[in-house]
Order: sequence, then C-alpha cells, then structure tokens
Amino acid sequence: MLRGALTVPLIMSAGTLGAIAHAPRASGANGKLIDFAERQVPAEQIAAAGYVGALVYVSELRPGATFDFKPVTREYTDSLRAHGLQVVSCYQYGKPGWPTPSDYTRGFDGGVADAKTALRLHGAAGGPDSAPIFFSIDEDIDTDTWKSVAVQWLRGINSVLGVERTGVYGHAGVCQWAAADGVVGHSTTPGYRWLWQTRAWSGGVRVPEAVLFQSVIVTASNPGISLGGTHVDEDEILTADYGQWDLPR
Repeated sequence: MLRGALTVPLIMSAGTLGAIAHAPRASGANGKLIDFAERQVPAEQIAAAGYVGALVYVSELRPGATFDFKPVTREYTDSLRAHGLQVVSCYQYGKPGWPTPSDYTRGFDGGVADAKTALRLHGAAGGPDSAPIFFSIDEDIDTDTWKSVAVQWLRGINSVLGVERTGVYGHAGVCQWAAADGVVGHSTTPGYRWLWQTRAWSGGVRVPEAVLFQSVIVTASNPGISLGGTHVDEDEILTADYGQWDLPR
C-alpha cells in the first residue's frame, strides 16, 4: 500500500475466507491501532487487547536488522483479517545512521523506487488497489529539507501510486507541508488527508486533517506498550476512513 503490482488472487486462502466470514470490527474514529517492527505480534493478542488493528510494513528488511516483521506476509495479514482486525499499509526502509539513510534523502528517483517496492509488497500481502500507503519521514526535518528533497521524494512516489494513494508519516510540520503542497491524497471522510502524525517532534501541535496520531512511541527512555513479547507504538484513529484495507472506496 495496483498499478504495476500484484492484484488480490482469485483463489483465496483459508485465512482470507475467514476474514470474509468475520468482518472487521468497528473501523471508525476513537479506536486505536498498533504499529511495530521488531517482532510480529500474534493477531489474537492484538484482538484480545482491544485494538482495532495494526499498521503493517510493505518494505524490505534493512541490512543487519533483526526484525521479523518486514516485509509483512500474506499469512499474517490473513490472520489479522480473520480475527476481525483492520490492516493499514506503511513503508519505511532506511533510517538515520542504520547505516542506510532516511528514504526521503534520495529525492524523486528514490521515491519512484520506494513506491514500486511498496506496491509489490502491498499486493503480495493481499492489499487492495484502493488503499493508501503511508511513507515515513522518521526524523525532525525542517522546511529547507522539506523543500529541497523530501517533497521531491513524495512526488516520485506520486508518479507511481498517484497522489490519492500516497500518505505520509511525520511530525506536525511534515503533515502540514505535505497537505499544502498537494502530495498526499484525501480520505473519503471530508476534511481529512492521508496524514499519519507522530507526537515526536510535533511540539504539542495537532494537525486537524490527520487520520492517525501516534501517541505512544517506543524509545530508549519509554518502552511503549508491552504486547506479544515485544513493545509496540499506539496510534489513535481520528476518522472513519483512515486508510484501512477493508473499506470500500
């Protein structure tokens, strides 16, 4: 999260049939999702904890990383859906000092490459061609960095996905700039854009057009939420259409 990507197969797995038989739970505002990368959290534990669903990574694993959740698999998304959970696609490969640089630093051509990878993995995991994909700007960038390189990266993504399927994760400024520059799409809920705002680096500012707000973040000083043998971030759902796969658009 299909132009140029795999579509959902006509031959459905048992997990997919289960997802159809058990429609996802409430998908509107006021619920919460989790996001995580280090260790896969079993779907039944996410459901038992009362979450609406999870954000899943449609990106490859960075060299040297020990995570077991990138990229997300069809088996796992089928399991989430079979347990009545919502699924939202996100993308992040690089990270400052990993040693790969942040994805946005590669500009327009990097955006093209990242979008193609995201589409391929989103489709392989069962993601529909109507759902957006949120691309991460996971650091505290300023307006000069936005104007010189980050917005060009998103325009590269737009050239592959189209603007209306492009979403962004970042601080309040990133969300505001992305909306103003027209590089992110619109939720079907009027007044909302494909903006996943993080509390980090936002200085207490909230962006009213955001569909998701990452309110609990795993850091060295804050372990986040303990679930499934790992620690996870927690995300507030702010509107009915926040990019979930199982919402007709």
